[in-house]
Amino acid sequence: MRPKGLLIAAAVLAVLAAAVWWTNRNKKEDTETKKAPELWAVSQDDIVSVEVARRGSERTRVEKGPDGVWRVTSPEPLPGDRDAISSFVSSAAKIEADKVIEEKPEDLAAFGLKEPYARVTVTLKDGKTRTLLLGDDAPVGGGAFAQLEGDPKVYLLTSWVKSGLDKLAVDLRDKRLMTFNRDRIVRVEVARGKESFEFSKNAQGEWVISRPQTWRADGWSVDDYVRRLQDLKLDPLLTSDQKADLKKQFESGTPAVTVQVTDAAGTQKLELRKAKDKYYARSSAVEGFHLVQEFDAKALDKGLDDFRNKKLFDFGFNDPTKIEYRSEKRRLALSKSGEKWLADGKAMDSVGVQSLIDRLRDLTATGFPAGGFTAPAIEVTVTAKTTEKVLISKAGDRYIARREGEPALYELTASSIEELEKAAEGVKEAPAEAAKKK
Repeated sequence: MRPKGLLIAAAVLAVLAAAVWWTNRNKKEDTETKKAPELWAVSQDDIVSVEVARRGSERTRVEKGPDGVWRVTSPEPLPGDRDAISSFVSSAAKIEADKVIEEKPEDLAAFGLKEPYARVTVTLKDGKTRTLLLGDDAPVGGGAFAQLEGDPKVYLLTSWVKSGLDKLAVDLRDKRLMTFNRDRIVRVEVARGKESFEFSKNAQGEWVISRPQTWRADGWSVDDYVRRLQDLKLDPLLTSDQKADLKKQFESGTPAVTVQVTDAAGTQKLELRKAKDKYYARSSAVEGFHLVQEFDAKALDKGLDDFRNKKLFDFGFNDPTKIEYRSEKRRLALSKSGEKWLADGKAMDSVGVQSLIDRLRDLTATGFPAGGFTAPAIEVTVTAKTTEKVLISKAGDRYIARREGEPALYELTASSIEELEKAAEGVKEAPAEAAKKK
């Protein structure tokens, strides 16, 4: 057998021997019932810093500032990811072991604790500290060996306890390209080619398009846009050469869209440019240039019409209590009393009324023309939480609608108007027997 083969065989035998020794030890200890030992438990509110110092590697430290905000302070100052740091500090506040392996070990090197892999130090606001030494991973079953500084015992930590503590700065830093407070946004400004527009919230807390004119906005679309802005993440593992290439690609790219978000703390700006079928970004919130996935970039590269509310009525799934419908073919004045719909004091068939409500709810614009509205052919007023009045005119083969009190015009398909008129004509008086039962 070749020398190299002998070395490999010896290494394999050593690993197997360790595994057998570990398995036999576990079998012996599993016959005894022992409570999981607690190494320490402190209040998370009392912790002011947590540090993980790795042997020959990075020293990661997070600290709580006077403002109560956690930040990464080592290996360099970085904004912290609130959720990631909260989980990390929570893991460090209470350390429980799976079991005690050795009460008084003769050789710490056997557990990787003579020169620990890492030291986890928790500092409290009274100045006291707790330090945990992390050693080798257990050869079988997962977990890792550990020792409490000042305590000779060797403990076995479960794999999830170790993973909760074994963090690098890259795991704990804020990776967002934009760090605005979503709940305190004042406005969102979008510039795209020759087009620019702005969103803001009205007194009811609803999104509206506030520039170039005040128009109704599709609240879901705006919320999704804001969410996607906040979900954009940077790559914290770039080399210096990669960073230089990103800068070059961004500066040579064609501008796609620029977004500015203003919250209570100020304004943040994101610029997207396209080069060689890829999107690159620069943010005022973080340094450098960044590659953005095509899916995310296209979700941000949208025009004004993508955010306009195309529904003609806002009552949505709220139940109307009153409907007035006027056209050349039909006039209706419907009001709801309890579970009944009435017209001129007579009970109306609820199925027909519901069909009319569904057609009104479904009216959706296919476009927003600049003009073309003439004398209304259909007038509809719906009262639910609020009262909405819509006027619909016919110009040739086009139908143009306008909401009373608003400047915007909505183009509707001929088929949707045909269905609406058919539904209005289908509203009939309830059969006598059905009316009596109700």
